[in-house]
Amino acid sequence: MADLTLRGTWEGIRKGAGQVDAATPAERDRAVDALRAFAILGVVLGHWLVTALVADGRALHTASPLQHLPWLAPISWAFQTLAVFFLVGGHVATRGYASARARGMSYGQWLAARLSRLFKPVAAVLTLWTVAAVCLLVSGTEFETVRTPVKLALSPLWFLVVFAALTAATPLLLRLNPLWPLAVVLHVDLIRFGLGGPAWLGWINVAAGWLVPYTLGAAWTRGELDRRRAGWLLLACGTAATAGLVAWAGYPASMVGVPGEGMSNLNPPTLAAVAFGTAQCGLALLLRGPLRRALRRPVAWGAVALVNLSAMTIFLWHQTALMATTATGLAAGHLPGLHTRPDDLVWVAFRLAWLPVFALALAACWTAFRGYEQGGGGGGGRTRGRGRSRVVRAYQPPDREGALEERHV
Repeated sequence: MADLTLRGTWEGIRKGAGQVDAATPAERDRAVDALRAFAILGVVLGHWLVTALVADGRALHTASPLQHLPWLAPISWAFQTLAVFFLVGGHVATRGYASARARGMSYGQWLAARLSRLFKPVAAVLTLWTVAAVCLLVSGTEFETVRTPVKLALSPLWFLVVFAALTAATPLLLRLNPLWPLAVVLHVDLIRFGLGGPAWLGWINVAAGWLVPYTLGAAWTRGELDRRRAGWLLLACGTAATAGLVAWAGYPASMVGVPGEGMSNLNPPTLAAVAFGTAQCGLALLLRGPLRRALRRPVAWGAVALVNLSAMTIFLWHQTALMATTATGLAAGHLPGLHTRPDDLVWVAFRLAWLPVFALALAACWTAFRGYEQGGGGGGGRTRGRGRSRVVRAYQPPDREGALEERHV
């Protein structure tokens, strides 16, 4: 019986994936969607692995295994994938803007459509955490205990603000050479670290640092990165620069912030983080061909399409899923890998065991709030192809020329 059930489930998955595959226009670059999906899932897994909420009496405070086990820094190399997201974002935005202009769409119309898709899911997470914070404070919960989860839950919003600003500036960035923002990052770090300049200068790198992969995405659109040699050059130079900066210039090995450390590679971005992101972009460009071949398989493409359809929902709610699991688990006491100090390999082993639970909690959030990403409060309106899954409808051939580029967002 169990074997028949599994076989039936697998057949259902294959059938649904086949429908998505058939509904996808042949000219769609599936590697773009795959790179975005990998970038989002990398950030999610990275946060789940290095974010610990430690129970200390009645209060909760954040900790990281990287504080106590610095040799785990390579985890951040694998899962700090924001540069790839900005690379894809720059490519899609510049291509979509050119297509919109060709169709006679104004800049304001194009930007409103882009930002609407980006920020619609934000309303739900802001509302939930505002209500939750007020209720907890009114009930007498300590302020620090409320502040900690709220800060973590809303931390993804900084990324959306930066991404939205770069999106708005897309017409000005169409032909900007990535070396210009890279030079800004270099000089900012030279002044603040080498010459003792003010620390606030580092915040210039929030824009300049993420401009580097974003403008690499624009170069991708212009066809300047089509040859594999470009990918190898970015990968080799970025890797060498990162290794040199970490080994000889005093930059941290971790590519994410570590509580208690005096210097963070990410907050704000440093030259080491930008160099590392450049290497990631080079690797991403090299993977385009293999990804396109792999995604000819309907099941693989169906999984990528599903993640892309709810990318912002997954990104915005993954920390909430972590904290919901942590809060629920408190009813059973201080559970290892969930509420205990992340200072040994036992914690790491238990945290790995908790990952499927976090995924289930995120799936519940996705079920409840995915409608906000697709327009409205979740019900959806009358859509061509009604009766088919939302994934199939999203990947149907466009009704008008140019809609394909818009749906890559």
